[in-house]
Amino acid sequence: MSVIQVPGLLSFTIAILVFFAGANLNRFIPILARWSIPEPVTGGLLAALATLIAYEAFSVEISFTLAARDMLLLYFFTGVGLNARLSDLAAGGKPFLILLGITLVFLVIQNLVAIGASDMLGLPQGMAMLLGSTSLIGGHGTTIAWAPIITNRFGLMNALEVGIASATLGLVIASLVGGPIAQYLIKRHHLSGGADDELIIGVSRAAVRSHHDDVSYISLLRTLLVTNVAILAGYALHELILDAGINLPLFVVCLLVAIVMTNTVPLVVPNLPWPTRSRALSLISDLSLNVFLAMSLMSMQLWGLSGLGFALVIVLAIQTVVAIAYILFVVFPAMGRNYEAAVISAGFCGISLGATPTAIANMTAITKIHGAATVAFIILPLVSAFFIDLANAAVLGFLVR
Repeated sequence: MSVIQVPGLLSFTIAILVFFAGANLNRFIPILARWSIPEPVTGGLLAALATLIAYEAFSVEISFTLAARDMLLLYFFTGVGLNARLSDLAAGGKPFLILLGITLVFLVIQNLVAIGASDMLGLPQGMAMLLGSTSLIGGHGTTIAWAPIITNRFGLMNALEVGIASATLGLVIASLVGGPIAQYLIKRHHLSGGADDELIIGVSRAAVRSHHDDVSYISLLRTLLVTNVAILAGYALHELILDAGINLPLFVVCLLVAIVMTNTVPLVVPNLPWPTRSRALSLISDLSLNVFLAMSLMSMQLWGLSGLGFALVIVLAIQTVVAIAYILFVVFPAMGRNYEAAVISAGFCGISLGATPTAIANMTAITKIHGAATVAFIILPLVSAFFIDLANAAVLGFLVR
């Protein structure tokens, strides 16, 4: 087995090519666009299949350097924060609490499903933790953090491999299912978004086709400057928070710093040009999200799924059915049965089975077609990237004991 380590700049360049490959596939296969499968998901899965073929057929393991991906994540969430006005946060107060509540309930349900399915299939003790919120709601990061603890507690020597495989498969499912769920809800209930409202993330497909997305280098540089200042402030605050013994993801800190900046700096310096709801910020956020997701999916090592048995597929299939049912019969009605609720439903699929960027990508694919959903983009990242991690840690700690 030979290993090819693709360097950073080349990995970044390949991710851009992967995005365009996905965009072309979506154009040539209309059902992909009709069901709002994000372009980087289509291209990323195609690239992951190519690396799987190289591994299985030619004994070549291709590994990508992903430092740029981590930086893109900071740009994306900082952009979300820079778009968060106090009026939006106030409007999102009640929906935020509702979404937080139903997400916490689902976290418990997901672990109960994992426990029940594991018992039904006769899996070893402790395996349920790896097939529940550890890998699905928690994703790869939570899996990596908890796998050694689960190994020590239950003696599962392949805990990391199983958890990573579950998180990977969940990410793929979330990327493919979120868009169709929202499209179904929108069509069935005849919903539509604010066509004239500026999108939080990205530029609408209609604007791209009509070339109404032109921006100047001045606006781009001004927006990059503000974004970089927010990220640098996030780095500094993150160090202080770590020193205080509080472990928060860096991108969450950058998101919170950007929210504070965008609601204070324009008041203190009213004549200072600020990028909130600007086309330049939308484009930078869209670029960051698309390349981040392309890099995440193309770097999946799908061969890690082999050899883990039919049980993994069965449990993930059950988890997927439960998540879809919960979205249709709990999330959508609880969030108001309106267009915002349909967009949040697409995002909730990312929360429950994939990751926060997957959730945002699902929502972005919907809003580019049907219009803006401002509240959805404010409340969902706060729930999925901050509060749910704290709750998940508490639940996992209880299960380990």
